[in-house]
Formats: sequence, C-alpha cells, structure tokens
Amino acid sequence: MLEIFRELFDASGLSVLTIKQVIMWLIAMIVMYLAIKKEFEPLLLLPIGFGILLANLPKAHLMEENMLLWFFYNYGIKTEIIPCLIFLGLGALTDFGPLISNPKNLLLGAAAQGGVYITYFGAILA
Repeated sequence: MLEIFRELFDASGLSVLTIKQVIMWLIAMIVMYLAIKKEFEPLLLLPIGFGILLANLPKAHLMEENMLLWFFYNYGIKTEIIPCLIFLGLGALTDFGPLISNPKNLLLGAAAQGGVYITYFGAILA
C-alpha cells in the first residue's frame, strides 16, 4: 500500500516541486485575484496569471517540442505576432465615451488609434 502512494507521489509532480514554483503559484493567484475580485485590468491580468500558473507546473513539460507553450513561443513570440496582437487588442478596447461627450477629443482618439495601427504594421514589416 505504501508503494502505491509512493508511485502516486512520484507521478503527480509533487516530488519535483520547488519553492520557486510555489512562490510563482502564489504570485499567479494574487494576479488572478486582482483580476477577478478587484477587477484591476481583468483582460490583462487574468491571462497573465493563468500563463504564470501554466509555466510553473511541475513535470508538465509544456515547453518541450510540439507542446502547448512551445507553439505559443515559436509561432507567436519569436515571430512577434502575439505582441502585435496585444497592442491591436488594447487599441481596440479604447473607450470612446469621452469622445462622444466632448467631440474636440476626436483628434486625440484618432491619434491613439492611428498609433496602434502604425505600431502593429511597423512591427510586422520590421
């Protein structure tokens, strides 16, 4: 019976768990708490917290070839597509409420949107 528990413990990943991973789990939980309960930038903090959690799973091997994080890194980060999409998404989330209430802000809003698209296409062409 003890041998079965030993095999379960070894297979679960807890046998290779380090204090660094536990600290990162705590940071991930804090970031996700701030996103969900306190509603501090949930569209940014929730995916960041989930990514921290995924990256620090023991024995997950998510960065090995043809695994989940390997695809994100090689096809998204190395090709610089994901940062461009983040900038594009943040620009698309711009609140136009102040623009409607004060039409003089049209130039400021247009410059912000133009800057997002110029950055996006400039990053792709670079």
